[in-house]
Amino acid sequence: MDMTSISASPLDGLAAHYLAMPPVAALQPAIDHWQDGHLCLRAPLAANVNDKGCAFGGSLASLMTLASWGLVYLELAQQGIEADIFVADSRVRYLKPVFEDLQVDACFDDAGERVALLDALRRQGRASIRLQARTLLADGGVAATFVGRYVAIARG
Repeated sequence: MDMTSISASPLDGLAAHYLAMPPVAALQPAIDHWQDGHLCLRAPLAANVNDKGCAFGGSLASLMTLASWGLVYLELAQQGIEADIFVADSRVRYLKPVFEDLQVDACFDDAGERVALLDALRRQGRASIRLQARTLLADGGVAATFVGRYVAIARG
């Protein structure tokens, strides 16, 4: 879904949620766009640099985890569903160093799971879903990959 066709409140809520957590705020994440089951975040290299002058691996893992979490948050918020969302497990692969500002793209591991997530949460009050994310390079390459499973538990 094009983010211009919905109210900005879910995106504003997500941005505020990120900035309310001091370790996350230190990464300086910004929402780039949310569209068609993808959430893209960006963050400045200067706030995430390691001793070698490239992006800190923990920052890459964190941003991919946050983008995936945020995608679940936005999908639920769009449907008016309030839930607590937790990362249950994840796997990260580092492929190339990043010497530029960070850009992360998160998406559903399987597009059909988007609908299943909402259905299970409404029926059972909890649901599990797999997502994937990539840290992208300006030249089109992929610096790191992430696969994670998230659990959502309905509030109330």
